[in-house]
Amino acid sequence: MIPLLAEAGIATELIERTASTLRVQEIVQLSLAPVFLLAAIGAVLNVMNARLIWIVDRINGIEQARESGLAGREAEELPALRQRQSYSQIAVNLSTAAALTICLVVALLFVSAFIRPQIGTAVAIAWIFTMVLLIAALGLFLLETRLATASARERRKMSREILEKRAAEDAES
Repeated sequence: MIPLLAEAGIATELIERTASTLRVQEIVQLSLAPVFLLAAIGAVLNVMNARLIWIVDRINGIEQARESGLAGREAEELPALRQRQSYSQIAVNLSTAAALTICLVVALLFVSAFIRPQIGTAVAIAWIFTMVLLIAALGLFLLETRLATASARERRKMSREILEKRAAEDAES
């Protein structure tokens, strides 16, 4: 098939560049670090999603108890739980974006081996963007876990502060 494509004049240079098994092997080796990072992001996403699911279930349980008149002091935790939900959701979104960007890095690594224009700068920018996304995601995850580990009294205090802040913002607008 390769000779047929070469005779037809279709992508002769591309065929010559990809004919080397060693070149393809080098690209696979270059892509190992991003692929390991992708696996790590997947593991972190698993943890983040598990926490997010727990938070959503807890919010739903408290709201159902409140609707049936059974919620006590736990209803005071709703603002803090909603804040945790927000942090978790944004962290999951940022981690997913980082995973997608890593996939782009791997694709660019392979493409760069087979095209004439140099795209090393694009690969570097995509890698840096991935790191920025991961830093932001892990920062939000840290905030969520900090909020989760606060004592019950501190969580109620934080919930009151969140409600007061929202009320002040609503009064201003």
